Amino acid sequence: MIEEKDGALYAAFKSKDPRFDGRFFVGVSSTGIYCRPICRARLPRAENCTYYATAAEAEQAGFRPCLQCRPELAPGLAPVDAMASLAHKAARLIEENCGNDESLTELAGKLGCTDRHLRRTFTAEYHVTPVQYLQTCRLLFAKSVLTDTGLSVLEVALASGFGSLRRFNDLFKKRYRLTPTALRKEASVAKKRDEGSITLALGYRPPYRWEQILAFLGLRSIPGVETVKENAYFRTVHLVTGERKHLYGWIRVSDQPQKSALSVTVSATLLPVLPQVLSRVRRLFDLYCEPDAVQEALLCMNDIKPGLFLPGIRVPGCFDAFEMSVRAVLGQQITVKAATTLAGRFAEKFGAAIDTGIEGLAHAFPSPEVILTLEAPVENHLGPLGIIAARAKTILALAERFSKEAIGCGFCIQPEDEITKLMELPGIGPWTAQYIAMRAFEWTDAFPDTDLGVKKALAPLGRKGILALAEHWRPWRAYATLCLWNSRESQGG
Repeated sequence: MIEEKDGALYAAFKSKDPRFDGRFFVGVSSTGIYCRPICRARLPRAENCTYYATAAEAEQAGFRPCLQCRPELAPGLAPVDAMASLAHKAARLIEENCGNDESLTELAGKLGCTDRHLRRTFTAEYHVTPVQYLQTCRLLFAKSVLTDTGLSVLEVALASGFGSLRRFNDLFKKRYRLTPTALRKEASVAKKRDEGSITLALGYRPPYRWEQILAFLGLRSIPGVETVKENAYFRTVHLVTGERKHLYGWIRVSDQPQKSALSVTVSATLLPVLPQVLSRVRRLFDLYCEPDAVQEALLCMNDIKPGLFLPGIRVPGCFDAFEMSVRAVLGQQITVKAATTLAGRFAEKFGAAIDTGIEGLAHAFPSPEVILTLEAPVENHLGPLGIIAARAKTILALAERFSKEAIGCGFCIQPEDEITKLMELPGIGPWTAQYIAMRAFEWTDAFPDTDLGVKKALAPLGRKGILALAEHWRPWRAYATLCLWNSRESQGG
């Protein structure tokens, strides 16, 4: 429980300011529910409010989620906080893998620590155990799917990681004091079942510059794998379940600014890996960002040039780290358009064909294992596509590392260490490593200072001057890089 000091938390709750959304939750003793700070329901008395760092902690205290503000839609914590705490990284992994039966030992192994240390650290940070946090993640995920889709209760139970319908019903009723079926009635939803797909919402903290991130992704979209049209982002998906079953499908992402949320449509073929899909969408569209913290650090950029920093800027992440890394290698010393053409040829040649029924989506990006099956030398296979021998060898080296999970993309605790590993590979220098760190590691402080767009935007400063200036932008230099690229309409990356 978070201690209230001088009425600050109640004042934040009363203000309904979206900047506080996801930073804490409010338990209301008079109703037995807990809310987001932006909840528009009638404001309770201050003496009836208690405050919690996470939804899991609020639920362990006996509160059930508000049906109006829907705590499951609250944005998560920013990656910069995660770097300062092992517990935050663990929470992200639990959220992504809540549909799996991953043990605490396996989770700790991914984070490079013992399960005992992880349990102690996690409990100290969140005041609940990892298992309790996992239960809340599963229940809130199920609540979201029940509210927003027409999936059957059994399908929701399985997608949420519950081994049986009975177990799901029992825990749901115990925690939320109503059955899954009753939730749908109480929430007044009557979703039409679409056999081909389902649509869910993912919240973010406004402002959110949707047009800019969509333009960035559209310029770099890999033909056949991604496309941007109708003010939405589409892509194919290939994921592997814990049972090593390969699943293929597609997603569509659009903005709902009036709800401060992204609308995510997922093909029904991806239901068994739905939590992973949604987690990757959050990473791709930088939904963990705290724009007020970024603005506080980077508003000084407007002293260099008025309008250089624009509130709501986001750093585009990636859906697949290997795909992102290959795309970065192909983009070395050539234009964005040329790199996109090469990536499209690469995907068409080695990726699995998918019948999506959506124009522009025809195949999945090849996995590292597919590249490793190619008969040596690898340049004989990639050369005819227009990929020079040096970059073909770099792509092969990346495939080897990713297949062994030797590079900790996505949830690495020490990004600098992973950058060092990348630069040990042939053909990867500082620019490529920093660019991959920015988009695949979610490192908010990544800074490709040798980038041509960065140098032009900050001319006539030399490298030393650029690095000295960028010190004022820590730990948000990745966001500063996007501002510099946008200022020149640069094609950086």
